[in-house]
Amino acid sequence: MTTRKHPMSRSLARRVGAVLLGAALVAVLAACTSSAPTSTTGGGSQNQKITLPTGVTGAADFDRGALVVGDGKTVVDTYIDPMCPYCGEFEKASGRALAQKVDDGTITLRVHPLNFLDPNSQGTKYSSRAGAALTCVAASDPKATLTYLAALYANQPEEQSSGLSDTKLKSLADSVGASAADACIPSPRYEAWITDATQSALNGPIPGSDLKAIKGTPTILVNGHQYPGSITDTSALLKYIGSGGK
Repeated sequence: MTTRKHPMSRSLARRVGAVLLGAALVAVLAACTSSAPTSTTGGGSQNQKITLPTGVTGAADFDRGALVVGDGKTVVDTYIDPMCPYCGEFEKASGRALAQKVDDGTITLRVHPLNFLDPNSQGTKYSSRAGAALTCVAASDPKATLTYLAALYANQPEEQSSGLSDTKLKSLADSVGASAADACIPSPRYEAWITDATQSALNGPIPGSDLKAIKGTPTILVNGHQYPGSITDTSALLKYIGSGGK
């Protein structure tokens, strides 16, 4: 079965020259480029430059563009957007199973939050804000990373809505025992990092993978190889993980 992925909105797709691949429901996303690799424009003043975080803080590996949990031999990368409904389906179907594989030492899970659906949240940049909140949790309380990710999708807003407020994002952190992240939410610096990571993912290449670039969400890689099955078929996903992506 073809993996469903979330295409960009029509208006954004037109702006970046995306071409819909009909039957697969996958939009080819033309990448935007950043004028400076180490800084970008964040929230607030349009002239304000924000230095991107680097290194590793908690579960946040800023240089890799991922939130990393687990230390298993098999590496699973997931590219997700908090506003993407297909990502919500993927989380509801396989989130617990992946968390179990992390807990039992089978996999290293690298979650890559993207924000290409920011235009679908009435100007509130929900994908960026929610991804940054997830990063706040990962940096301050690594063990709560996947629990908070599950909470985001359990409370996922509809596209074309304003999304969850920053107050609600903090409340969700409190609900999973990650109140240490409250002081970090909202985080324009982490939002800028997600924007930069999104541009890198859309531009490609994808490090350690034969995939040239990310074309939709969710995208799942196992040891660098793209999972080809249904995003809601947990058994098929676990079989693919068990094979090491072969």
